[in-house]
Amino acid sequence: MTLNNQNELVLKAIAVLESLESGQPEAITNYIHPDHYTQHNQALPDGRAAMLAALDHLKEWGTKVSIKRTLVDGDYVALHSVYDFHGPKIGFDIFRFEKGLIVEHWDNLQDLVEKTPSHHTMIDGPVTIKDIEKTDANKAYVTCFVEDIMIGKNRGLLTTYFDGDHYIQHDPHIADGLSGLGAAVRALEEQHIDMQYTHIHQVIGQGDFVLTVSEGLINREPTAFYDLFRVENGKIAEHWDVIEAILPPEKRKNSNSRF
Repeated sequence: MTLNNQNELVLKAIAVLESLESGQPEAITNYIHPDHYTQHNQALPDGRAAMLAALDHLKEWGTKVSIKRTLVDGDYVALHSVYDFHGPKIGFDIFRFEKGLIVEHWDNLQDLVEKTPSHHTMIDGPVTIKDIEKTDANKAYVTCFVEDIMIGKNRGLLTTYFDGDHYIQHDPHIADGLSGLGAAVRALEEQHIDMQYTHIHQVIGQGDFVLTVSEGLINREPTAFYDLFRVENGKIAEHWDVIEAILPPEKRKNSNSRF
Protein backbone atom coordinates (compact mmCIF):
# COMPACT_ATOMS: atom_id res chain seq x y z
CA MET A 1 0.00 0.00 0.00
CA THR A 2 1.40 3.39 -0.99
CA LEU A 3 1.83 6.28 1.42
CA ASN A 4 -0.92 8.19 -0.41
CA ASN A 5 -3.32 5.28 0.03
CA GLN A 6 -2.45 5.04 3.71
CA ASN A 7 -3.05 8.75 4.21
CA GLU A 8 -6.39 8.48 2.42
CA LEU A 9 -7.58 5.74 4.77
CA VAL A 10 -6.47 7.72 7.83
CA LEU A 11 -8.27 10.85 6.65
CA LYS A 12 -11.48 8.89 6.06
CA ALA A 13 -11.33 7.32 9.52
CA ILE A 14 -10.67 10.70 11.13
CA ALA A 15 -13.59 12.26 9.22
CA VAL A 16 -15.96 9.55 10.47
CA LEU A 17 -14.94 10.11 14.11
CA GLU A 18 -15.16 13.88 13.77
CA SER A 19 -18.70 13.53 12.42
CA LEU A 20 -19.72 12.26 15.87
CA GLU A 21 -18.98 15.77 17.15
CA SER A 22 -20.26 17.78 14.19
CA GLY A 23 -23.41 15.77 13.60
CA GLN A 24 -22.81 16.02 9.85
CA PRO A 25 -23.59 12.73 8.03
CA GLU A 26 -21.42 13.14 4.92
CA ALA A 27 -18.36 11.22 6.14
CA ILE A 28 -20.46 8.29 7.35
CA THR A 29 -22.45 8.27 4.13
CA ASN A 30 -19.38 8.55 1.92
CA TYR A 31 -16.87 6.32 3.73
CA ILE A 32 -18.87 3.54 5.44
CA HIS A 33 -20.12 0.73 3.25
CA PRO A 34 -23.91 1.02 2.82
CA ASP A 35 -24.60 -2.73 2.99
CA HIS A 36 -21.63 -4.37 4.70
CA TYR A 37 -20.64 -2.70 7.96
CA THR A 38 -19.99 -4.93 10.96
CA GLN A 39 -20.22 -3.15 14.30
CA HIS A 40 -18.32 -4.69 17.22
CA ASN A 41 -19.37 -2.01 19.70
CA GLN A 42 -22.16 -4.06 21.21
CA ALA A 43 -23.98 -1.00 22.53
CA LEU A 44 -24.86 -0.08 18.92
CA PRO A 45 -26.95 -1.93 16.35
CA ASP A 46 -25.20 -3.29 13.28
CA GLY A 47 -24.91 -1.39 10.00
CA ARG A 48 -24.32 2.11 8.68
CA ALA A 49 -27.90 3.24 9.32
CA ALA A 50 -27.37 2.88 13.08
CA MET A 51 -24.35 5.20 12.90
CA LEU A 52 -26.36 7.82 11.03
CA ALA A 53 -29.24 7.48 13.48
CA ALA A 54 -26.93 8.12 16.43
CA LEU A 55 -25.61 11.46 15.15
CA ASP A 56 -28.43 13.66 16.45
CA HIS A 57 -28.21 12.13 19.93
CA LEU A 58 -24.44 12.52 20.05
CA LYS A 59 -24.67 16.18 19.05
CA GLU A 60 -27.39 16.80 21.65
CA TRP A 61 -25.10 15.35 24.31
CA GLY A 62 -22.36 17.80 23.29
CA THR A 63 -20.02 15.06 22.11
CA LYS A 64 -16.40 16.11 21.57
CA VAL A 65 -13.66 14.10 19.87
CA SER A 66 -9.96 14.98 19.81
CA ILE A 67 -7.76 12.50 17.94
CA LYS A 68 -4.19 12.27 19.27
CA ARG A 69 -2.63 9.31 17.43
CA THR A 70 -3.24 7.38 14.23
CA LEU A 71 -1.78 4.06 13.09
CA VAL A 72 -2.32 2.45 9.71
CA ASP A 73 -1.50 -1.20 9.11
CA GLY A 74 -2.65 -2.54 5.75
CA ASP A 75 -6.44 -2.17 5.61
CA TYR A 76 -6.67 -1.25 9.32
CA VAL A 77 -6.62 2.22 10.84
CA ALA A 78 -6.42 2.68 14.62
CA LEU A 79 -7.16 6.01 16.32
CA HIS A 80 -6.28 7.00 19.90
CA SER A 81 -8.57 9.79 21.06
CA VAL A 82 -10.03 11.88 23.86
CA TYR A 83 -13.83 11.77 23.90
CA ASP A 84 -16.31 13.80 25.88
CA PHE A 85 -19.84 12.46 26.16
CA HIS A 86 -21.35 11.64 29.53
CA GLY A 87 -17.99 12.79 30.86
CA PRO A 88 -14.40 12.68 29.51
CA LYS A 89 -13.10 9.37 28.20
CA ILE A 90 -10.10 7.89 26.43
CA GLY A 91 -10.81 5.64 23.46
CA PHE A 92 -9.31 3.46 20.79
CA ASP A 93 -11.17 2.97 17.51
CA ILE A 94 -10.20 0.48 14.83
CA PHE A 95 -11.62 0.62 11.30
CA ARG A 96 -11.14 -2.03 8.62
CA PHE A 97 -11.38 -0.95 4.99
CA GLU A 98 -12.23 -2.83 1.80
CA LYS A 99 -11.79 -1.06 -1.53
CA GLY A 100 -11.65 2.32 0.21
CA LEU A 101 -14.80 1.87 2.32
CA ILE A 102 -15.08 1.06 6.03
CA VAL A 103 -16.62 -2.37 6.53
CA GLU A 104 -15.86 -3.09 10.18
CA HIS A 105 -15.33 -1.23 13.47
CA TRP A 106 -14.07 -2.08 16.94
CA ASP A 107 -13.55 0.24 19.91
CA ASN A 108 -12.77 0.47 23.61
CA LEU A 109 -13.59 3.34 26.01
CA GLN A 110 -12.54 4.14 29.56
CA ASP A 111 -13.40 7.06 31.83
CA LEU A 112 -10.57 9.60 32.01
CA VAL A 113 -8.62 9.61 35.28
CA GLU A 114 -7.06 13.00 35.96
CA LYS A 115 -4.61 12.19 38.76
CA THR A 116 -2.19 9.36 38.04
CA PRO A 117 0.74 7.98 40.06
CA SER A 118 3.07 8.49 37.09
CA HIS A 119 2.00 12.16 36.72
CA HIS A 120 1.45 11.51 33.01
CA THR A 121 -1.99 11.73 31.46
CA MET A 122 -3.71 8.74 29.90
CA ILE A 123 -2.92 10.07 26.40
CA ASP A 124 0.06 12.44 26.43
CA GLY A 125 3.51 11.56 25.09
CA PRO A 126 4.99 11.09 21.61
CA VAL A 127 2.73 11.02 18.56
CA THR A 128 5.26 10.96 15.70
CA ILE A 129 5.81 7.50 14.24
CA LYS A 130 9.42 6.42 13.79
CA ASP A 131 11.28 3.30 12.60
CA ILE A 132 8.81 2.30 9.87
CA GLU A 133 11.25 -0.35 8.70
CA LYS A 134 10.98 -2.07 12.10
CA THR A 135 7.18 -2.43 12.02
CA ASP A 136 7.08 -6.21 11.58
CA ALA A 137 9.82 -6.83 14.13
CA ASN A 138 8.13 -4.57 16.68
CA LYS A 139 4.76 -6.27 16.15
CA ALA A 140 6.35 -9.67 16.73
CA TYR A 141 8.22 -8.39 19.81
CA VAL A 142 5.13 -6.88 21.43
CA THR A 143 3.10 -10.00 20.66
CA CYS A 144 5.72 -12.07 22.50
CA PHE A 145 5.58 -9.64 25.43
CA VAL A 146 1.81 -9.90 25.78
CA GLU A 147 1.92 -13.68 25.46
CA ASP A 148 4.82 -14.11 27.90
CA ILE A 149 3.94 -11.50 30.50
CA MET A 150 0.27 -10.53 30.25
CA ILE A 151 -1.10 -13.97 29.36
CA GLY A 152 1.59 -15.55 31.52
CA LYS A 153 3.39 -18.06 29.33
CA ASN A 154 6.78 -17.05 30.74
CA ARG A 155 6.64 -14.21 33.26
CA GLY A 156 10.21 -14.91 34.26
CA LEU A 157 11.23 -13.02 31.11
CA LEU A 158 9.71 -9.74 32.35
CA THR A 159 12.95 -7.81 32.85
CA THR A 160 14.28 -8.77 29.41
CA TYR A 161 11.62 -6.65 27.70
CA PHE A 162 12.70 -3.39 29.35
CA ASP A 163 15.75 -1.16 29.55
CA GLY A 164 16.14 -1.32 33.31
CA ASP A 165 13.60 0.91 35.02
CA HIS A 166 13.24 3.22 31.99
CA TYR A 167 9.57 2.73 31.19
CA ILE A 168 6.93 5.46 30.81
CA GLN A 169 3.50 4.42 32.01
CA HIS A 170 0.17 6.03 31.07
CA ASP A 171 -2.11 3.50 32.76
CA PRO A 172 -3.92 5.71 35.28
CA HIS A 173 -3.23 3.38 38.21
CA ILE A 174 0.43 2.46 37.67
CA ALA A 175 3.60 4.49 38.28
CA ASP A 176 6.53 4.66 35.86
CA GLY A 177 9.13 1.95 35.56
CA LEU A 178 9.26 -1.74 36.30
CA SER A 179 9.21 -0.74 39.96
CA GLY A 180 5.83 0.94 39.40
CA LEU A 181 4.51 -2.12 37.61
CA GLY A 182 5.60 -4.35 40.47
CA ALA A 183 3.94 -2.09 43.04
CA ALA A 184 0.70 -2.15 41.03
CA VAL A 185 0.72 -5.95 40.89
CA ARG A 186 1.18 -6.12 44.66
CA ALA A 187 -1.66 -3.63 45.16
CA LEU A 188 -3.99 -5.76 43.02
CA GLU A 189 -3.11 -8.80 45.09
CA GLU A 190 -3.74 -6.95 48.34
CA GLN A 191 -7.14 -5.80 47.05
CA HIS A 192 -7.95 -9.32 45.83
CA ILE A 193 -8.38 -8.10 42.26
CA ASP A 194 -7.69 -10.85 39.74
CA MET A 195 -6.76 -9.60 36.24
CA GLN A 196 -6.15 -12.13 33.48
CA TYR A 197 -5.36 -11.84 29.79
CA THR A 198 -6.49 -14.96 27.92
CA HIS A 199 -6.17 -14.29 24.18
CA ILE A 200 -4.78 -11.74 21.70
CA HIS A 201 -7.24 -10.95 18.92
CA GLN A 202 -5.49 -8.20 16.95
CA VAL A 203 -2.02 -6.70 16.60
CA ILE A 204 -1.86 -3.43 14.67
CA GLY A 205 1.46 -1.70 14.25
CA GLN A 206 3.22 1.11 12.45
CA GLY A 207 6.86 1.82 13.13
CA ASP A 208 7.60 2.06 16.83
CA PHE A 209 3.92 1.92 17.89
CA VAL A 210 2.05 -1.37 18.33
CA LEU A 211 -1.56 -1.77 19.49
CA THR A 212 -2.76 -5.11 20.83
CA VAL A 213 -6.41 -6.04 21.34
CA SER A 214 -6.86 -8.75 23.94
CA GLU A 215 -9.60 -10.61 25.72
CA GLY A 216 -9.51 -11.43 29.40
CA LEU A 217 -11.13 -11.25 32.80
CA ILE A 218 -11.17 -8.93 35.79
CA ASN A 219 -12.54 -10.76 38.80
CA ARG A 220 -14.06 -13.28 36.34
CA GLU A 221 -15.90 -10.55 34.44
CA PRO A 222 -15.24 -10.60 30.65
CA THR A 223 -13.05 -7.62 29.72
CA ALA A 224 -11.50 -6.06 26.61
CA PHE A 225 -7.90 -4.84 26.93
CA TYR A 226 -6.45 -2.43 24.35
CA ASP A 227 -2.73 -1.81 24.94
CA LEU A 228 -0.57 0.58 22.94
CA PHE A 229 3.20 0.12 23.23
CA ARG A 230 6.08 2.23 21.97
CA VAL A 231 9.25 0.29 21.24
CA GLU A 232 12.62 2.03 21.42
CA ASN A 233 15.99 0.38 20.74
CA GLY A 234 14.43 -3.05 20.88
CA LYS A 235 12.79 -2.56 24.30
CA ILE A 236 9.34 -1.52 25.48
CA ALA A 237 9.67 2.15 26.38
CA GLU A 238 6.11 3.42 26.86
CA HIS A 239 2.57 2.10 27.37
CA TRP A 240 -0.98 3.41 27.10
CA ASP A 241 -4.13 1.37 27.65
CA VAL A 242 -7.91 1.40 27.67
CA ILE A 243 -9.81 -1.28 29.61
CA GLU A 244 -13.55 -1.83 29.23
CA ALA A 245 -15.95 -4.45 30.58
CA ILE A 246 -17.74 -6.49 27.94
CA LEU A 247 -21.52 -6.10 27.97
CA PRO A 248 -23.53 -9.12 29.13
CA PRO A 249 -25.59 -10.74 26.35
CA GLU A 250 -28.90 -9.28 27.52
CA LYS A 251 -27.61 -5.71 27.07
CA ARG A 252 -26.08 -6.12 23.60
CA LYS A 253 -27.67 -4.45 20.59
CA ASN A 254 -25.95 -6.61 17.99
CA SER A 255 -24.95 -10.26 17.82
CA ASN A 256 -21.36 -9.70 16.67
CA SER A 257 -18.36 -10.74 18.70
CA ARG A 258 -16.77 -8.02 20.83
CA PHE A 259 -13.52 -8.88 19.03
